[in-house]
Amino acid sequence: MTLKRARRIVVKVGSSLVTNEGRGVDARAVGDWCRQLAALAAQGREVIMVSSGAIAEGMQRLGWRERPKALPQLQAAAAVGQMALVQMYEQQLAAQGLRSAQVLLTHADLADRERYLNARSTLMALLGHRVVPVVNENDTVVTDEIKFGDNDTLGALVANLVEADALVILTDQRGLFAADPRRDATAPLIAQALAGDAALEAMAGGAGSAIGRGGMLTKVLAAKRAARSGAATVIAWGREPDVLLRLAAGEAIGTHLAPGLPVLAARKQWMADHLQLRGAVHVDAGAAAKLRDAGKSLLAVGVTAVEGEFSRGDVIAVRQPDGDVIARGLANYASAEVRLIARQPSSRFAAILGYCAEGELIHRDNLVLL
Repeated sequence: MTLKRARRIVVKVGSSLVTNEGRGVDARAVGDWCRQLAALAAQGREVIMVSSGAIAEGMQRLGWRERPKALPQLQAAAAVGQMALVQMYEQQLAAQGLRSAQVLLTHADLADRERYLNARSTLMALLGHRVVPVVNENDTVVTDEIKFGDNDTLGALVANLVEADALVILTDQRGLFAADPRRDATAPLIAQALAGDAALEAMAGGAGSAIGRGGMLTKVLAAKRAARSGAATVIAWGREPDVLLRLAAGEAIGTHLAPGLPVLAARKQWMADHLQLRGAVHVDAGAAAKLRDAGKSLLAVGVTAVEGEFSRGDVIAVRQPDGDVIARGLANYASAEVRLIARQPSSRFAAILGYCAEGELIHRDNLVLL
């Protein structure tokens, strides 16, 4: 498995690489990646850079030695650091004859269907004009409720957003190892695996795993998320010489995670990628079986309980009797209405609500199984 045929590539670089372990934006490193991006663009490939480093750079400029805990201080550091970060990418890409654009996103941008489509249209237009988008989370306005939490997740969401062929996560490790290589020097590198393999998640985030706590688990989960749109993921050392060019040439570097999951339609992909949901409905065993095994729509008669407050058109979770989420979908009715029509056939909707918008609570075209 290689990235030789990948035409659209999302590259994510970590904060420690971008800022040289917090000492400030590393012009040499950024310049080297930009040189490689230019070479990939010359091959006819489309590239998007997802870059961390704004908060670390802001802390360095403000003279802060310890990462602040207060959200306004983090946002202030991000605002200061973002100036240096985008300036460095613009300067280094321009030196390679490439135009660049800054794109700042929050989860709210991708959780809202209209804003999701707007973000996609913007990125696709930039690629169409041979502009390299430099994407980061909008830390200056983000809150705990809407933050992505890490740029590995953001990289995967961007890969889904533009239907990329590959997601390359550049990190300070040479890939995913069977054990923490900082504790076990004999731990073997996992060269190839299937994205979404539960064994990988256990390996990356198991008890006592410094790698998992340090972010390797988020990379494995990002690969799982990117696989939903058919993207392969590579986890590799960011300081490997010509890492992007060698990967694109077909060389096996780091850990390659193949997209073994089925490719979802764009709207279902958007629903599956929701990190926060408005609520959920609990269904009985019969309804769960019809969703899971027969691909049916969800009817209100199968609903046993309603969780949270949501409106018509919101994405909600569907929980089977044991509480596990088996699906997500667009609700045709608000939570207050669902509480009234739960366990009722659609023929009773008009009498109970005064109208009948849809016969299904979630139509199968607006539902994705997890």
